[in-house]
Amino acid sequence: MRSIREIENIKGKTIIARMDFNAPIANGEVTDDFRIIKALPTLKFLQEKGAKLVLISHLSKEGDTLLPVAKALNKFLKTKFIADIAGEEAQKAVREMKDGEIILLQNLRNDKGEQECDKTFAEKLSKLAEIYVNEAFPVNHREDASIVLLPKLLPAYAGFQLEEEVKNLSRAFVDPGHPFLFILGGAKFSTKMPLIKKYLKLADQVFVGGALSNDFLKAKGFEVGASLVDDANYDFAEILKNKKLILPIDVIVKSNDQLKSRKVDEVRKDENILDIGNETVLNLAPIIEKSKFILWNGPLGKYEVGGDKATKEVLKLVFKSKAQIIIGGGDIVSVLSSLQPTTYKPQANLFVSTGGGATLEFLANGTLPGIKALG
Repeated sequence: MRSIREIENIKGKTIIARMDFNAPIANGEVTDDFRIIKALPTLKFLQEKGAKLVLISHLSKEGDTLLPVAKALNKFLKTKFIADIAGEEAQKAVREMKDGEIILLQNLRNDKGEQECDKTFAEKLSKLAEIYVNEAFPVNHREDASIVLLPKLLPAYAGFQLEEEVKNLSRAFVDPGHPFLFILGGAKFSTKMPLIKKYLKLADQVFVGGALSNDFLKAKGFEVGASLVDDANYDFAEILKNKKLILPIDVIVKSNDQLKSRKVDEVRKDENILDIGNETVLNLAPIIEKSKFILWNGPLGKYEVGGDKATKEVLKLVFKSKAQIIIGGGDIVSVLSSLQPTTYKPQANLFVSTGGGATLEFLANGTLPGIKALG
């Protein structure tokens, strides 16, 4: 990848920058500006060099507008919102831009050409600018037009956050410190099984929590009640023999609308596992303290319905450690954002990835379609 630092004669150039501003929105307001803040160094660098910045992004739902994102971005950098993608209104707005100005175009997914990876759509976008910048790591695992086609039509560069993602996440499989602890939570077993297999080889210990652990507990013959499990037939036998694997020894269940602590062999058929238990957290404490490298993806409980206590407790333990820490995955970042600033403070040994699915795929494969397209 070529860095934006390598762009020559930036002043006066029109740059189309693929961002990931797919932020949660409620009542017309962005409720979490984490990804916007992470993109600011790239935007400020290009603006200060005198570039004309045309920002493009998506929101998850087709038909949604990026206007709330423009309002949120305006708190940091003056940004004009254009309710068009590549039509006459967008073209006119670009023609009238002055050096250092920023415009944000409408939701890319409002044009089917984006997700269909349509060449004609990519060509329309390319005519808006002279240079392409990718600062959208969380969507680099998708083969969308703005991710894999557009960088082939213009000189293409990586933004600062994308560079940081690749640099930091690569440490997980390129000379990590040891002891190396991998913590894996969340659900979507099919997407995380490759990670479990890979990091049982690379890490010294792998702790599995969240809904993922339900599948392992069930495979070991324990009752998991009405808890979320993956019905696919996975080969658990070999993994369960691996001495590096750590599973919960107790859990928090929902029983008759009450939260109760249970040993893993005490769960009843009508109960639902929401979180890992206190004893499991206590057992993790010395492992975390001794670790020199900690990689964590996914929450350890069903955090949106009250199963967030253990995740927060383990986060506190991780922050106190002297290990190099990488945390990734949208859901775990949501829990992280909810902690009080006095509990969670940015620190030199901590990297928080902006990605969800992209983080998982990069950790599994070492690259992504969007990164390949920049090569």
